[in-house]
Amino acid sequence: MSGIHDQLLAAIEQEQGALLATQMSGDKPGAKLLLLDDGTSRGQLVPEALDQQVRADVQSMLNTGEATSRSYEVDGATVDVYLESHLPPRRMVIVGAVHTAIHLVAFAREFGCHTTVVDAREMFATRERFPHADELLIGWPDEIMPDLNLGPQTDIVMLAHDPKFEDPAMEVALKSRAGYIGAMGSKNTSAARDERLKARGFSDEQIARIHGPVGLNLGGKTPPEIAISIMAEIVAVRRGKDQRASSSPLQPAKSDQ
Repeated sequence: MSGIHDQLLAAIEQEQGALLATQMSGDKPGAKLLLLDDGTSRGQLVPEALDQQVRADVQSMLNTGEATSRSYEVDGATVDVYLESHLPPRRMVIVGAVHTAIHLVAFAREFGCHTTVVDAREMFATRERFPHADELLIGWPDEIMPDLNLGPQTDIVMLAHDPKFEDPAMEVALKSRAGYIGAMGSKNTSAARDERLKARGFSDEQIARIHGPVGLNLGGKTPPEIAISIMAEIVAVRRGKDQRASSSPLQPAKSDQ
């Protein structure tokens, strides 16, 4: 079983979500099944009926980080299985080194997120403005983002306000498995962006992943207030309490540079 443990360690190092199921009783105690969040797996529980039950039952656990024991009925017998979900570190990727991003990085770090700020404008993407960011990457976002790990534990926030930066970056985001995608802008700006993405071949379902205008409607206007609203929405989405139906447009601060 060392191969399964090696693959689990490799998945963790690559910031990939994984779940390890260990059979505690039944026909083959100690049998293991490793499920990864890209849909691949390794190993098998015994008998096959148990393996199938566990695979169907634990998909929702892949992104929870929990550990628990569960019992399954197989051929009239009860089989116990220990389940361990291993999550990669939370990440936040911010496109646009604007003033709101400075505060958003600070809040994200309080939640344990690894923060990455991406911007092609060297005058804004400086260590003087972002001394607390884990990564500060200067370049076109659509060229940098494909090399980042944009998995289910990643939150992507677009703050650049400029279609020439954000549209190509949004295409990368929508093709990724990111758990949250948000974009700054008014309701009209968001609608115009959606139309441009449709023209590029993206479906309504894909575009619906975008939270735009980004943030819960807290009535905030200043960069710190807007950053709080964005962080609040991310928490709500992550906790299954998405409030998009009741939120209204959130305008960016005029001084957001």
